[in-house]
Amino acid sequence: MSLSDLVLSIADNKQMLGLRYAEWATRAPSLEADIAAAAMGLDDLGHSRVLYGCLEPLGADPRGPDRESDAGSLRSLQYFDEPWTEWAQFVAANAILDTAFTVMIEACVNGTVEVLQHRMRKMLMEERYHFLHGRSWLKSGVDANPLSEAWREAIEWFGPLDGETATFHKEGRLSMGPTELRARLEERLETKAPAVQIDWKAWDPVRRRSRPGAIDDRTFAMLRGLEEKKYAKAPPAP
Repeated sequence: MSLSDLVLSIADNKQMLGLRYAEWATRAPSLEADIAAAAMGLDDLGHSRVLYGCLEPLGADPRGPDRESDAGSLRSLQYFDEPWTEWAQFVAANAILDTAFTVMIEACVNGTVEVLQHRMRKMLMEERYHFLHGRSWLKSGVDANPLSEAWREAIEWFGPLDGETATFHKEGRLSMGPTELRARLEERLETKAPAVQIDWKAWDPVRRRSRPGAIDDRTFAMLRGLEEKKYAKAPPAP
């Protein structure tokens, strides 16, 4: 696994987080939350574009042609496979997963890879509002089940203690490894992670998740631009 694979995972997850945020732009509990969902969605979609742009300077671009037809080739977490049906899922993603991605970006910015230092630094400033929004709603109290799932997937996404994230840390390319990333996330959220069971033998180092699955067909179609093609006029017959 290369550093490009990790950056692609951050990019795919930021893209899906942005899309899921946007789905709540008119469904949140208040007008202010509606506006925040839309704004954060645009931020994360923009961040994903910057991250995709980092792949070529890093070397080999790990994206293949299968991404145009196979939703399972995208490297997003299970948490984003289906649209969220309750506000608690939004809050858990905002407070825990969004912050987990930010912590990983922080590890990239403070590492030794110049392109990541320069291109990701601005994201940390823009993510501050996301963190404050998520923490505010988290303190207001939400259902525990989405929170537990978000914590499990965040820790799983950081990777095993002997995985490539730890190797990148030892090499200096990341300023934090899995242990430090988890501690940093707990520090930011001012709480200890719940006890979680992760089957590292089933963990996929490419998708950074232990369970199979893919985003729903409708979202994948939208992501690939298939909705526009479907409504386009058919070309004239030869």
